[in-house]
Amino acid sequence: MICLENLTKTYFLDGQRKTVADSINATFPTGAVVALLGRNGAGKSTLLKIIAGIEDPTYGQVTSTGTISWPVGFAGSFHRDLTGQQNVRFIARIYGVDTQELSEFVEDFAELGVHYRLPFRSYSSGMRSRLAFGTSMGIAFDTYLVDEVTAVGDASFRARSARVFKERMRYAGAVVVTHSTGQARDLCDAAAVLENGKLYYYEDIEEGIAHHNRNMAA
Repeated sequence: MICLENLTKTYFLDGQRKTVADSINATFPTGAVVALLGRNGAGKSTLLKIIAGIEDPTYGQVTSTGTISWPVGFAGSFHRDLTGQQNVRFIARIYGVDTQELSEFVEDFAELGVHYRLPFRSYSSGMRSRLAFGTSMGIAFDTYLVDEVTAVGDASFRARSARVFKERMRYAGAVVVTHSTGQARDLCDAAAVLENGKLYYYEDIEEGIAHHNRNMAA
């Protein structure tokens, strides 16, 4: 379970105040797979980073039961001078999982070939996302945070990513940022719509999608 309590996040850009979270109070139930919907720039990725603990809120707090992943596909935790393999093994030690098992899983999943043993700084953005996605999926979290990651790679890789994600969702929950209502229906069973700093939670995915579509049409 993830609880957002009076969560507020405000930026000041070019002298202008922008609030992406305005005293949000919401609960994502244990085991729920929630689509996080909203316009471009609504603050969905920022909210995901706050839940992950990567970014601090201006006010309020996030509390949770169980373990939460970093945003799947987020490569900010990788050291640029270490190889992909070295980064994965380091993360395995941090999270207390078997280093060899995780390394083999990521090597097979990410399909980086010889690049897996080359410095991370040499990776393209797509390769970085594939490494990050594979590392996240290789660790058993109670809740996964996902930010459009299944858009990475060719059609075959995207399909395999979706299959692995669905397998993980048999035993875990997730918060999934997506711009695709089709993907939301396919992967999620609930929805939360972020609009003008307010978050609206729907246990019925179709109600959440309808709210989002009304916002997009307005």
